[in-house]
Amino acid sequence: MGMRKAWLLLLALVFVVGLAACGNNNEPVDAGENNDEVNAGNNDVEGANNNAEEANNDEANNDGNNTNNEANNETMAEDQTLIFARGGDSVSLDYASVTDGESSRVTQQIYESLLQFDEDSFEIGPGLAEDWDVEDDGLRFVFHLREGVTFHDGTDFNADAVKLNFERWANPDHEYHFADEGYAYSVYGTQFGGFEGDDGHVIEEINVLGDYEIEFVLRERLGSFLQNMGMSYFAITSPAAFEEYGSSINENPVGTGPFKFISWSKDDSIVLEKNEDYWQEGLPKLDSVIFQVIPDNSARLTALRSGEIDIMDGLNPDDVEAIEGEPGITMFERATNNIGYLGFNADKEPFDDPVLRRALNHAIDKESLIAVLYAGLAEPAKNIIPPLYLGYNDNIEPYEYDPELAQELLEEAGYGDGLEFDLWTMPVARPYMPDPQRAAEVMQANFADIGVTANIVSMEWATYLERTEQGEQDLFMLGWSGTNGDPDYFFGNLLHSDAIPGGNRNFYRNDEVDALLDQAKTSIDEEERAELYEQAQEIIHEDAPMIPLVHSIPVLAGNERVKNYVPHLSTSEPLTHVELAE
Repeated sequence: MGMRKAWLLLLALVFVVGLAACGNNNEPVDAGENNDEVNAGNNDVEGANNNAEEANNDEANNDGNNTNNEANNETMAEDQTLIFARGGDSVSLDYASVTDGESSRVTQQIYESLLQFDEDSFEIGPGLAEDWDVEDDGLRFVFHLREGVTFHDGTDFNADAVKLNFERWANPDHEYHFADEGYAYSVYGTQFGGFEGDDGHVIEEINVLGDYEIEFVLRERLGSFLQNMGMSYFAITSPAAFEEYGSSINENPVGTGPFKFISWSKDDSIVLEKNEDYWQEGLPKLDSVIFQVIPDNSARLTALRSGEIDIMDGLNPDDVEAIEGEPGITMFERATNNIGYLGFNADKEPFDDPVLRRALNHAIDKESLIAVLYAGLAEPAKNIIPPLYLGYNDNIEPYEYDPELAQELLEEAGYGDGLEFDLWTMPVARPYMPDPQRAAEVMQANFADIGVTANIVSMEWATYLERTEQGEQDLFMLGWSGTNGDPDYFFGNLLHSDAIPGGNRNFYRNDEVDALLDQAKTSIDEEERAELYEQAQEIIHEDAPMIPLVHSIPVLAGNERVKNYVPHLSTSEPLTHVELAE
């Protein structure tokens, strides 16, 4: 424990330096990632009214929640500082303008949304709204907000704050939209059908009915509306913070959540401390949280074993068996809720040719990839949504590993004599891709077997995300994790033409697919939505805009002292109830 104490003493300097340690990158970038039986959205909106009443019973139990450690005769540590080690840094702390999981992992602690998902599912319940009504056949939603909640800067949370945040995302001319500073809100656009003035934008009006009552009026029904309101992208920032920090809000986050932002040393650590005025009495349990960047998976495991850190993400699947049952170590599994894929840039020749894309699909040996990299903690993917999601089309025939067929299709596409391209490779481990470099090497060998040369290219994470969004890549490795349990979050962000620029780094455009996805988005009939998504998958499969690789089971590891930690399907979870035992 001596190393840990010395390390914490060093980090204490960060508290003193405070915001001076922050970098000056004010250009948030949309990433491509983000994240058991998945509840694929509660789309019966009329019946959703009084999920709030049932879920509201949690409020009375907030002081203890998961485990009453005192009753179990466990002594809690005097030092309640949790160190969470991860492979890469956050891109931005303005949650709505980025989609990478390393950003949301931190912003989940600082900010809160109107609704909140259950700790182990996508069932919605009260958040900053303690109740809600659905009227006019799903065209009008009224949220009743919690009273007595304050932002970290001491200002009041109320309906005006909610209205300002939603208008900021929706209106490109809003003073806090910050488009000229590089901010983009692609997830808002895909989840709500565009922006103010766009034909498809479903939010017609936002009306403040009282200090703690706000109304959303929709132009047309939106099957995922309530699920969207639980997403961390649509959390509420202090209006006073916008006024104070302007476009530097991405480095000066101010929310209502259980922890307050203290400092950010880029590519090193983000330090948060307990919100002493948090609206949930007795919470959080921790005094501070440090998100520490340790790029190498093995180095993170070494730090965990030595007691320098408390939780690590990105455990190598090869290490799972080795540490299973190891004294002092606990493992956590997230349910399958992601897709790891290899994308084609369809705006670049020759990747605009679906025959060539199908050829390269047949070149990849997914089973070997899973054996080498995932130790069985994954399954081959054939669609972009996980198998338990609404509308998953199990009738799709996967592109089987078949080098001979791949070569025949290469010949048909005019590349029988070979092809050379750059294979862009992520620099950090992600839940769907625990070792990107090794994965790239496996696929590089697969391509070589059919006479194709793939040159592995890598770069810093934020740069990688920015440049792939701009379309500089040939082929690129990335993935996506569900954050609201609804299929639209995958399809709309990864394959709809409206997500260009944004999550659709494949630059895939198909009017028929767009129409099917638009119709599915606005339907509240689950059977109809499922059928529409199944039809879309048939077209997408034929067009082959990407190589779906795997749906993985991400594994984390922690010190046995960590209590009440429940990994959420979405890859990010608030640490509100977590505490450390002696």
